[in-house]
Amino acid sequence: MFSSLGLFKQTPSTQQKTAHTLESDEDVDRGDGSRKRRRISRDIRDDISSIPTLAASSLPSKKPSTEPSQKSVEALPRTASRLISPPPLRADRAPTSKPTLVSGTKAAAFQSNGNVSSPLSNTRQELPPKTTAPEESLNPRMLLNPPVSHPIRLRLLAMLHEQMARLNDELKKSDDASKATLTLSDAELIRQALDEEFQTAKKNPTVYQNLIKSRIMVLKKMKLAVWKDERGKKVAERLPKSVSKQPGPPKPIETGLTPAEEISFVPRLAAQQEGLNKHGYITTVPTETELETARKGVESAQGWEQCDRCSTRFQVFPGRREEDGALTSGGQCTYHWAKPRRPDTVKGENKSRDLKYACCDETVGVSTGCTKAHSHVFKISDPKRLTLIMPFETTPVSDRTDIPGAVCFDCEMGYTTMGMELIRLTATAWPDGREVLDVLVRPLGEVLDLNSRFSGVWPDDYASAAPYDKAAQEPTDDEKPRLQLVDSPSRARELLFEHLRPDTPLIGHALENDLNAVRILHPIIVDTALLYPHPRGLPMRFGLKMLMKKYLNRDIQTAGAQGHDSKEDARAAGDLVRYRIGEMWRKMKGEGWRKQEGDFIPPFSDEAALCG
Repeated sequence: MFSSLGLFKQTPSTQQKTAHTLESDEDVDRGDGSRKRRRISRDIRDDISSIPTLAASSLPSKKPSTEPSQKSVEALPRTASRLISPPPLRADRAPTSKPTLVSGTKAAAFQSNGNVSSPLSNTRQELPPKTTAPEESLNPRMLLNPPVSHPIRLRLLAMLHEQMARLNDELKKSDDASKATLTLSDAELIRQALDEEFQTAKKNPTVYQNLIKSRIMVLKKMKLAVWKDERGKKVAERLPKSVSKQPGPPKPIETGLTPAEEISFVPRLAAQQEGLNKHGYITTVPTETELETARKGVESAQGWEQCDRCSTRFQVFPGRREEDGALTSGGQCTYHWAKPRRPDTVKGENKSRDLKYACCDETVGVSTGCTKAHSHVFKISDPKRLTLIMPFETTPVSDRTDIPGAVCFDCEMGYTTMGMELIRLTATAWPDGREVLDVLVRPLGEVLDLNSRFSGVWPDDYASAAPYDKAAQEPTDDEKPRLQLVDSPSRARELLFEHLRPDTPLIGHALENDLNAVRILHPIIVDTALLYPHPRGLPMRFGLKMLMKKYLNRDIQTAGAQGHDSKEDARAAGDLVRYRIGEMWRKMKGEGWRKQEGDFIPPFSDEAALCG
């Protein structure tokens, strides 16, 4: 009877006699049609009778058997009920609805993907899918060596959840302005109780019961104000320390230089071309021999790639598979959209805390993913394969006089059947931040995923975009401007070259990604990821959002699932460069440097000239 509640499984060890007093009997199926009687100990029955009644959704259900003599079947493991990727659609199962088209010469690149709904047929609110952690029941997580029996863990977990739910309900009913951020949903409440019980059982098995009972008593006596403070700390844990502990207004940028002097100073911050390849930059064009070798490798691979999100092997069909029109194999992709991180340690706690995903706060290894996408996707980083799709070009010489002294540059990329491609290009003048170029780009391959959570580019942006017209393009600071569309990445590169010369400093954050997407080789690079290196060195790097908060106390990329704004990111990188110039110039002045007619004169230069 208890196995039908999922409380414990019948194992050989539980069939043996124990030292407990045996008081009640139960019929047990031998498996051969006959039955025997088994006694249940008083202690186990008392533990189970004291367990609070749980919701039906928290317990596994069991359907009554239609055959009286059939063997009792144990509950299947969780992996047996896990969703699997469906096979590709056959021709007779292909969708009958017509795909949504986008006007233009390459509208077929945006048609629906045979076995999924069209990326461009959905609205901004529908894509990407809502990110939620997988639902769990109020049942203790499995441990290889549990500290106590399963019924005892279940009873303590239910009591822990009951006290948390009580405090959470009080917070919901309060008039506190921050309750929307601090309150937990039913699924989040269950997950928090499971996390706390699991960590206690794993890290402190010898004193597990004492710690859990003590925690239950603390929660039982806890006041609402203390619970709010505890919840606030939990929310703050999901942010880096440098981001969560900097109140106050944004810091002003004071370089002590004029705009012209800043432009003449910025080449001092340029990265050396030697060694840029270790940061992911491509500094030389592959040879014809290397390209031929890469071409043969691509042909022999027959379209098989590894998913950039879940690492699944799948096949890509550029131009669509003939039998059913699919673009990829493998069905849906289940993944975590944020990288794992180790939570900040708290004084008095064990420092070896488990890695957790920032997207759903799930421990690494517990969940396969919290987000589902229609298709697997891939990214190409090999210079030879990138060149096969679109060749690299060096910034050409130009005699135009209206080119800015320096240019801030940022791109947004999406996934297509050609890998990760350019879908938006933005350039602003530096140091004033004036917009010089901001366009949507039609990629070469068919769209698999616009990566809208990060790119900020949505299907309706393409649907409402007008063809590029230089005369009609007007710079705007609107939060969501209506962008114009250029017909290829190579055309977007030509437009960017109109604002560059080989001696123009190109400013941005992690510029290797942007330059590789546009296939540009440029000699003067000012990368804020290199200007502000991580103290632990490569491959660790600070993100642009964190750098802006740490040094300028500004919040950027605050749109959440609506994605980033490449114009905001380009200007943010430019402001970080100005901040670093101000720091450097103050230090140089302290060492004796001075300005003279737009030049920077080193110390002791006059004495050296006199001595010469």
